[in-house]
Amino acid sequence: QVQLVESGGGLVQAGGSPRLSCAASGSISRFNSMGWYRQAPGKQRELVAFITSGGSPTYEESVKGRFTISRDNAKNTVSLQMNSLKPEDTAVYYCNAAFYSLNYWGKGTLVTVSS
Repeated sequence: QVQLVESGGGLVQAGGSPRLSCAASGSISRFNSMGWYRQAPGKQRELVAFITSGGSPTYEESVKGRFTISRDNAKNTVSLQMNSLKPEDTAVYYCNAAFYSLNYWGKGTLVTVSS
């Protein structure tokens, strides 16, 4: 069991560069991957990016080149640096920890991008 707490959301202007952080209550080194998902109003939750235990990142197509995911196993944190934000990036962003078929979720942090 692990608790995940996101932070860093808020109201941002288009083109802004906020950084989201996810703090885990325990070691994240045991998880196969750590990731960020988002859910926009009226839409399904979608993967934004994930990073494996070995440090390899994968990004959803629309955020490639704009977002960067990183993990710090020593601090048990995962971050998402978001650059060049667009209004369509507005969503609740959720931190995820995956251990094979087990998934743990944070409660989410809202990012609202104003044009």
